[in-house]
Amino acid sequence: MYILEANNIVKKYANHLALNGVNLNVEKGSVYGLLGPNGAGKTSLIRIINQITAPDSGTVFFNGQKLNQKHIHKIGYLPEERGLYKKMKVGEQAIYLAQLKGLKEAEAKQKLKEWFTKFDILPWWDKKVEELSKGMQQKIQFIVTILHKPELLIFDEPFSGFDPINANLLKTEILSLKEQGATIIFSTHNMESVEELCDNITLINKSKNVLSGKLSDIKGQFKTNIYNFTFTGNVNVLDIAQHHQFKILDNKQVANTTKLRVELLDNNITTNQLIGELMKNGNIISFNEEIPSMNDIFIKVIEKKDVE
Repeated sequence: MYILEANNIVKKYANHLALNGVNLNVEKGSVYGLLGPNGAGKTSLIRIINQITAPDSGTVFFNGQKLNQKHIHKIGYLPEERGLYKKMKVGEQAIYLAQLKGLKEAEAKQKLKEWFTKFDILPWWDKKVEELSKGMQQKIQFIVTILHKPELLIFDEPFSGFDPINANLLKTEILSLKEQGATIIFSTHNMESVEELCDNITLINKSKNVLSGKLSDIKGQFKTNIYNFTFTGNVNVLDIAQHHQFKILDNKQVANTTKLRVELLDNNITTNQLIGELMKNGNIISFNEEIPSMNDIFIKVIEKKDVE
């Protein structure tokens, strides 16, 4: 079941085509990565989902209904450009923003103090926003975004400006929100975070979808068929090199071990068969398949599309 469907979305600004037939299908209870280089069209799509702007053509559905004003309170949006009022006191502003999301003042204050305590920022409740670090301001906006428990959360570069400890804190909370039933659209340039958090992704480049699907399926699609083996004792590297099903890409001798990087040339050969063949040439103590990272896939797809 999709919580959000964007069908053939087109958006133009003057002479600039920001989105050109973009599609998005976000499953309930998932973390969905919306990826792409700067200027690809991600922010334009996010603005349409949040009803800040409207598409020139195409349709967005929320829980099977055409997106409309009544859905606004079911969506929480943390934009990349932070928007707190610098001269207002932190607690006062957080309560105000929570009330805009439909919470009563007493309920908002109680929940906010719980979250402020959890994020170790309660001592800053009566300080002005301008006295806070960028990271602290981001914590506050994150809290205000999720406080009313929206069904769909949209985070645009949520880890920007965070140190590793606080980035991990935020990742833990995002996964916790998913476990509680929330659906999350996650836009970032940090591919390591995509691998840690996302179930599915869509990659947009130059206003078009260029890659979509389950993260595990996409990584499988870009498999290199390259394996790393470590042998102990003597290894007949020459015999392996002459094997028509394998190609040795690298060969290193370290103490009493041999490290081989091998490309499998025959796609019909299984991993077990590969190991069985190589065991004839020495004692294997470890092996692993080289799986491309999302960073590698991102660069490969974008560079390929730029050339076409």
